[in-house]
Amino acid sequence: MSTSVPPSQVATFAAGCFWGVEHIFLKQWPIKANKGILKTAVGYTGGHTDPDAPNPTYHQVCTGITNHAEALRIEFDPSKVTYDQLVEYFYRTHDPTTLNSQGADSGTQYRSAIFFNTPEQETIARRVTQEIQVKHFSPKGQNIVTAIEEAGPWYDAEDYHQEYLFKNPTGYQCPTHRLHW
Repeated sequence: MSTSVPPSQVATFAAGCFWGVEHIFLKQWPIKANKGILKTAVGYTGGHTDPDAPNPTYHQVCTGITNHAEALRIEFDPSKVTYDQLVEYFYRTHDPTTLNSQGADSGTQYRSAIFFNTPEQETIARRVTQEIQVKHFSPKGQNIVTAIEEAGPWYDAEDYHQEYLFKNPTGYQCPTHRLHW
């Protein structure tokens, strides 16, 4: 008798500089610890396709002309960590009240966004966002500006960006990428 392994799912988040987003998620759920995150990649999503630039580069994204966000793609095991938990953690680890910026980083590539991959993820993202708004931001008179959009094409960032802060522990990290509650 064989037991079936539940299929993995994908979560996609943008919360400013993707180095820090990947770093803080992997510190919470290290892949080797088998806590639910199976694989991560930093890259670009949420922009428009350009026939002259079919695979956007970091430099193109930083100009703002592609409208892509720096994002983190997480493959996870939902039997060990739920999408709800990942969405809540996403909100805990950045400032979702600033439009197109995190700390000193500004531009559309640094926007706060949840890119849902299924209708169920959209429902969860909207519910958790409302719960977080009421519990953590309404009392301070702040509003979450995080976009919740259907995931579109994904482009892996260049290799040197992958797990950057693990390879370069003294590298730049946005000060908003910390636990806020």
